[in-house]
Amino acid sequence: MTPAPPPFPPPLESYPPIAGGVVQVLVQRVALVPFNLVATGIFILAIIHTFAAKRFLVLAHHIQHRHDQRERGAGRSPSESVLAELLHFVGEVEVVFGLWAIVLMVTITHSFGWSTAKRYLAHTVDYTEAVFVFVIMAISATRPVVTLAESALGRIARLGGETPAAWWLTIVAVGPVFGSLITEPAAMTLCALLLGRQFYAFRPSTRLAYATLGLLFVNISVGGTLTHFAAPPVLMVVRPWQWDIGFMLAHFGWRAVLGIAVATGVYFLSFRSELQALGRQGVGHEPASVPAVPVPPWIIAVHVGFLAWTVVNSHYTALFVGGFLFFLGFVKATAPHQSPVDLAPPLLVGFFLGGLVVHGGLQGWWIAPVLGSLSAAPLFVGALLLTAVNDNALITYLATLVPGLGTDLKLAVVAGAVSGGGLTVIANAPNPAGQSILARHFDDGISPLGLLAGAALPTVIVGLCFLLL
Repeated sequence: MTPAPPPFPPPLESYPPIAGGVVQVLVQRVALVPFNLVATGIFILAIIHTFAAKRFLVLAHHIQHRHDQRERGAGRSPSESVLAELLHFVGEVEVVFGLWAIVLMVTITHSFGWSTAKRYLAHTVDYTEAVFVFVIMAISATRPVVTLAESALGRIARLGGETPAAWWLTIVAVGPVFGSLITEPAAMTLCALLLGRQFYAFRPSTRLAYATLGLLFVNISVGGTLTHFAAPPVLMVVRPWQWDIGFMLAHFGWRAVLGIAVATGVYFLSFRSELQALGRQGVGHEPASVPAVPVPPWIIAVHVGFLAWTVVNSHYTALFVGGFLFFLGFVKATAPHQSPVDLAPPLLVGFFLGGLVVHGGLQGWWIAPVLGSLSAAPLFVGALLLTAVNDNALITYLATLVPGLGTDLKLAVVAGAVSGGGLTVIANAPNPAGQSILARHFDDGISPLGLLAGAALPTVIVGLCFLLL
């Protein structure tokens, strides 16, 4: 009988214990499995690529412009430059981790053989979250769901006269809390769509645009912590640590709401003059690109039912993907009351997350020892900082593998992970959805440094609420 191949990557419990600090542990693990360093090096290069993506887009536009000038000079009609298109492709943040996953698979194949690479990619990596975000984003972006959300939030915005400032305050403060009911990816999709129509269409200043984006990402990351089923980093821990909705409300929910309220209030006061001036410069808000035929309540109810089915069965890919196929059939049958279902943005977001988990599955060798070596306050800060360069769901999942974590340490790592979820596009699973929807409102796409700057202050505010209260 052929012996079973060794597991790849090696289970964390397979590493022998070693006396000494975390540096000694990491050095030993690299000595035992040198490929650990290779996998992490590729992951670091992918992260650097995400920060450089905007430069590729700028270069692509420059090369296309020069190509068009040459074509006109030769008396020909302008055409697409192959080089410009390639640069534009590698400049899309959503494809970065997928591209570097190819490099990773080549190196795994070179080091361990194709069978190991295939087994890791097909059987070890869990793509459930990536597929779930794709489905929930596609359903949430449909006309009936957006109509319902806009109506609900509109009732609140009406209290402020439905001005751009009132819509801004409602969407970034109230919308993220809905994430605790409809999941964070769904809340991100709806809030981003509504911000595009009710706020970004008025062309705010670059500073306010990035402040709003950062605030939205942070608020979404903590807004899903009122329940135990809506936030990806919380989903990773509720079963092994036996947390329920009562526990989440007592330890996270009220702090999250307070943090959202304070962070939103600080930004509102900081940009109050500009927010109140929006809409007075003769720039109308973005019209809804939907047919005039109204959406009957029963169709909205069916869409909400499909949304609920997806949320309830979020751990069972076959069930929610099967439901999504029925959903697409329902949309086609009720086409006069629907807008076209655009699957390209959800597919790109799903591809982004799929690539991220491929890389993330090989980072446990260093993340788990780092988390396990810290006390509560340093663990909170460490989880927050690690979240900026990794999916926060992966951070909390690895924390469940660390033996002997007390309740205070468990609370610290989850609080740090959700607090840092708005710092970068890769920090929280719903963030790529927000970027995909709102990128067109930023010149040459969204700058990672601009997002980081916009999210820094809200991150500090919500972090203090979790850490000190």
